[in-house]
Amino acid sequence: MPDFAERRRMMVDTQVRPSDVTKYPIIEAMLAVPREQFVPDAQREAAYADQNADLGGGRVMLEPRTLAKMLDAVDIQSDELVLDVACGLGYSTAVAARVAQMVIGVEEDEDMAADAQGLLSETGADNAIVHTGPLAEGAAEHGPYDVILVQGGAEDLPAGLLAQLKDGGRIAALMLTGSLGEVKIGYKSGGQVSWRFAFNAGAPVLPGFAKAQEFAL
Repeated sequence: MPDFAERRRMMVDTQVRPSDVTKYPIIEAMLAVPREQFVPDAQREAAYADQNADLGGGRVMLEPRTLAKMLDAVDIQSDELVLDVACGLGYSTAVAARVAQMVIGVEEDEDMAADAQGLLSETGADNAIVHTGPLAEGAAEHGPYDVILVQGGAEDLPAGLLAQLKDGGRIAALMLTGSLGEVKIGYKSGGQVSWRFAFNAGAPVLPGFAKAQEFAL
């Protein structure tokens, strides 16, 4: 049987810590949450590889380094409410739940959303729930949020999603321009979001996050 606990330790020691992620709550969370349970069965052996994990249907679970650096950059506090957009089978939600007060995962694939809710319960993430609905719409009824995480590529961010961020809140999004992917952190103040570059990463564009096509006559 594979020693997944050892693989988690190796993931943290070879992918997370060398990426300058040193906050203890993030390290502890990534050591504790069984990543292999949050991927399709065919992906379990590759769950700890330094690459995005294929969830099917053009969706991925972000590689460990990317998620860890996103969490490090937004610096979730233990009294904060987090929106985790495109949570897939729930891994990112489970990790964030170990550092936040409450996490709302958003997943539009009904089967994945149901599986995610079950996995969160099985792994003890009692402070996390999964909202089923369009990714781009977030979950306004549970907000506003201190932190928003977008678990995939975005060419454009819906205004309605940004509106769910509290003033003083932070959002982490993997913004795509052509083949270039940059994780940026947005800080909301006075109703406006200002962005700062964090690091480079890559992932497919999420449904609802593609740039609108411009037609010229």
